[in-house]
Amino acid sequence: MAEDGQAIIPVCILFGPTASGKTAILEALWAATGASGEVEVVSADSMQVYRGMDIGTAKPSAALQAALPHHLIDIRYPNERFTVGAFVHLADACCLDIVRRGKLPIVSGGTGFYLKHFILGLPEAPPSDENIRRELREELRRRGKAALWEALAAGDRESAARIHPNDEYRLLRALEVLRSSGRPLSDFAVTQADLGRPRYQFLILGLERDREDLYRRIDERCAQMFRSGLPEEVRRLVEAGYSPKDPGLRAIGYREFFVEPEPGVFRLSQDLRGVETLVARNSRRYAKRQCSYGASIPGLTWVSASADSLPRIQEHLALLCLHGG
Repeated sequence: MAEDGQAIIPVCILFGPTASGKTAILEALWAATGASGEVEVVSADSMQVYRGMDIGTAKPSAALQAALPHHLIDIRYPNERFTVGAFVHLADACCLDIVRRGKLPIVSGGTGFYLKHFILGLPEAPPSDENIRRELREELRRRGKAALWEALAAGDRESAARIHPNDEYRLLRALEVLRSSGRPLSDFAVTQADLGRPRYQFLILGLERDREDLYRRIDERCAQMFRSGLPEEVRRLVEAGYSPKDPGLRAIGYREFFVEPEPGVFRLSQDLRGVETLVARNSRRYAKRQCSYGASIPGLTWVSASADSLPRIQEHLALLCLHGG
């Protein structure tokens, strides 16, 4: 219990680059041991939020999700933006709910940017910019509230969904933040203290592998994705009306399928071997960036991704549960 009387919530964070073995660790620790009733997983993967993008994002299997409940998977359509702010707010709510039901939240994923802000909290929204506010008031006078709401929806759909077109103050503030920072209001906390956030006791683990081994696993995963029907999955998404202009299909494993014969016109590549090579290469480069970003995650302890590390991880978890709450 914190000094202010607020309960401290224990949370385990499991970070690792793509193909490092996060899902295998989760399965070995809980699903395969019959202890899955003790924990629930909150996905920290910026692309597993999208429906219909299963193979290319390496989502946990339906069987694993049935045995070990996962949250924040399949919660957006590929044409919907998902921000770090949305992740932090939703992850907070998930962790609170999981703990209230007597279980331990495991926030697991490779999107280090999400995890870092979940740990540190969201930054305070930028201060008011009177010049931008004056310009917006003039636009409001000339174009009306409906036009400004449409402008907000084009750049910050999440805020627009919460703000009524007649709510002049909130409408102008959201547009002001978007124009001054280039980021949606949902990426920021309401206040610097963010008093509504839970108080956490973190165990922050990062899975590490030898670089050569990691790259081999990435290449193998990529080949398996193509054997499992990734080209057909991409085709289904295109037939459903999605394009590489949508946030979901900008992800590695999807964007490589598209060629642009002329500006703004896209078609699917017929060179699947070449696409597979690109996906594998871009995935390796992304994994390298993920490993580097891990150094900026505060309090992270690196552990080997091999099965030999399971006892050490279990010891860390036992201490977390002892001191948290």
